[in-house]
Amino acid sequence: MLLWSLILVASAAAFGLSAVSGGGAGLLLMPLLGLVLPGTQVPAALSIGTVASSATRIISFRQAIRWDIVRHFAPTALPFAALGAWALSRMEPAYLSLLLGVFLMGNLPLLFRKPAPQVTVKTPHAIELHVLGATAGFISGFTGAVGLVFNGFYYRLGLRKEEIVATRAANEIMMHVLKIALYAEFGLLNTRASIAGIAVAAAAVLSSIIMKYLLPHLHDRLFHHIGHAAMVVAGVMMVISASSQLAR
Repeated sequence: MLLWSLILVASAAAFGLSAVSGGGAGLLLMPLLGLVLPGTQVPAALSIGTVASSATRIISFRQAIRWDIVRHFAPTALPFAALGAWALSRMEPAYLSLLLGVFLMGNLPLLFRKPAPQVTVKTPHAIELHVLGATAGFISGFTGAVGLVFNGFYYRLGLRKEEIVATRAANEIMMHVLKIALYAEFGLLNTRASIAGIAVAAAAVLSSIIMKYLLPHLHDRLFHHIGHAAMVVAGVMMVISASSQLAR
């Protein structure tokens, strides 16, 4: 009971950080959920929470969604998310988690770099978005969380913080709904994983409601800085957790 209470509190804290960093709750929660669930069931619990979070954020920031990005991202993200979920049912996810952790830790120098000038808003190429969707879909299907890994892409496009939050939610919600169905089909979503997912979802909805009132008062530069810090923290936690799993 104490561990489940800790998960609920930690989920609220992780999604609270996600509210001011543009994502990362799933990556931060992966090691903690690994204490109560097998590694192959963690992505299912995270997906339940992410669906709830994304739905709330879409409702709160629907006017900021960049549909020109969503319509090219989603078509390739969905089939590759299915491929990732299938791969998870047959492989150990710790290897990819270790690589993602090292990649995220590479953002450490950005915390000490002088703030970059305001980036001009860019229109991404369709091919670039299809490749991004495919990569994000597969990693998300295999690990259950992917948000912060691609935050740099949204930063480089010059999107406002509200656009990042809303567009990411729109990109990810159908992908996570599909993944939940596939996890259940592959036997990766049982009662225990569902309970963990519901706990994470409750915390996600609460943080998204708070975000609606907090985000407009947060400077874009601080939003990016917190996002980079969250990437580094998530990377360290993923490396420690994955290393422990591989050692066992």
